[in-house]
Amino acid sequence: MPTAAVAVTGATGTVGRHVLRELCHTDPGVEVRGLGRGDRDRRLPGDAQWARFSFTDPATWTAAFSGVDAVFVVRPPELVHVTRDLLPALAAARDLGVRRAVLLSVLGAERNPVLPHRRIERWLETSGMAATTLRASNFMQNLAGVHAAEIRDHDRIAVPAGDAAMSYVDARDVAAVAARCLLEQAPRRGAWDVTGPAAITHHDVADALTRALGRPIRYTRPGLPRYWAHAHRAGMPAGLVAATSVLYTLARVGVGSRTSTDVATVLGRRGIDITTFADDYRSVWWPSPPGRS
Repeated sequence: MPTAAVAVTGATGTVGRHVLRELCHTDPGVEVRGLGRGDRDRRLPGDAQWARFSFTDPATWTAAFSGVDAVFVVRPPELVHVTRDLLPALAAARDLGVRRAVLLSVLGAERNPVLPHRRIERWLETSGMAATTLRASNFMQNLAGVHAAEIRDHDRIAVPAGDAAMSYVDARDVAAVAARCLLEQAPRRGAWDVTGPAAITHHDVADALTRALGRPIRYTRPGLPRYWAHAHRAGMPAGLVAATSVLYTLARVGVGSRTSTDVATVLGRRGIDITTFADDYRSVWWPSPPGRS
């Protein structure tokens, strides 16, 4: 039986916006509802609707979840105390009739009980909703987001990952897996490890960007103190500096290099690799024309 309505939290974020697009294209008969804290976003794909929503504002919950069968859950980074600030909204969704939840989590969360993601996973496991967790590795889109200016303006990647390999995944693949789980078109499983097809170093990333852009991109391998100083000078928010520092420090000790075939199992194709990603996003790293910021 097809899902009648699907809600997507974080609907304009790195993964959520692609989930909306996948849902609209995969099953045009499904009502798709994007949820977010602002007013209606006119960039929503297809016939997707918009509803104002905040995990911490109970006044928004009824309109967001009424009539919804399945919800895609993305934890806002600022919500650390999830028992207080996030789980009550999910309980309300369940009580309003939401029967399926697909959670965006992180690779290895099952082995780290202190992670907020793991606390959400464990709650969903006993919530009474059919729950699926997507444990995703680091997004390739971070190279086109938080690290884009460094690549575009200085022809370098400056992250403190050393020579460690990471199983970078394209957010479009994560979204495609999420959409199939939300629509119950994927094999039933409690959790999927959603990674790229290979573990790659940032030397490999620099090589892929060099080929895509036709100019040399260097990987400078800064240590953690130099990365902190550089990121602060570049105006990166302190919380993001801390989060990325943890991410790349964990990479240096071998966390995040694990790969999985789960993308291929769900989608029936190989995951997007770094070469394809770099080709698809190359315009992000083209220098701005003279006179433009």
